[in-house]
Amino acid sequence: MKLNTIKRAGRSHFIDMGPIRLRQPFPTEHIEMIDPFVLLHHYGPYEISETNNPFDLGPHPHRGFEPVTFLVQGEQLHRDSLGNESVVKAGDVQWTTAGRGIIHAEGPTKDFVKKGGTLEGIQLWLNLPSEKKMIEANYQHATHKEFNVITSEDGKVETRIIAGELNNAFGRIGTQTAVNAFMIDAKAGGEQSVSYSNSHHGLLYLLKGKVIVNDVEALELDKNQLMEFQQDGEGFSIKAEADSTLLFLSGEPIDESVATYGPYVMNSQTELLEAMRDFQMGKMGFLPAN
Repeated sequence: MKLNTIKRAGRSHFIDMGPIRLRQPFPTEHIEMIDPFVLLHHYGPYEISETNNPFDLGPHPHRGFEPVTFLVQGEQLHRDSLGNESVVKAGDVQWTTAGRGIIHAEGPTKDFVKKGGTLEGIQLWLNLPSEKKMIEANYQHATHKEFNVITSEDGKVETRIIAGELNNAFGRIGTQTAVNAFMIDAKAGGEQSVSYSNSHHGLLYLLKGKVIVNDVEALELDKNQLMEFQQDGEGFSIKAEADSTLLFLSGEPIDESVATYGPYVMNSQTELLEAMRDFQMGKMGFLPAN
């Protein structure tokens, strides 16, 4: 397999969003977005308790994209204006298609807050093309055990197929665009190669540990944690130097203008104003605070 060359590697700096301190590998001043991926937040690990619970996000709207949560540790409650209510546990994924509009709320469950524990996850914003920005909203929740898993020849690397396809194994999540999302758990010494279409923009994000990518460059916690690939090969390889967890994402670039404001991702400023108006008029539904 011809390996994709590395376009760039970057750090995952901390930012403050109100009471929440989290990592934001993009957007940054150097990486505005990696089309079709608009934003990636790595939140936690937080020690949650009855006296410390900053990650309780009340009802808020979205339009024009797909907010996706990969929960790594802990337990969250999801509620939305479609009437969905589900408990998302470690290893689960919730994939919301905001489309024309949805209101949702998420945060640690009451039981989890009461007993205490560690909360960690990834929040991804996946863009929708203009012809799909106003489709009906939808919500998918898939549990850890529902995903197909590819195990490396050495038995030390497990690749969980969230969405898309790898080695004729398919993801549990149905997608609106051509996207791959794989969660990779590698034990120290493990090696694995991952293939994907060179029509995709591909990126690899390290949540913990240390790996060598394509035998040439390292991803390591608190150093470079994000790697973006050129579209000149058939995939990438990793060698784990420590027990590691990574998220691989790839997708067909949409190549359209992007306008963002708060919780909306549209194509123009006019569409953003329309989204704000529609939310205020109740056209995105209703969700009580509690």
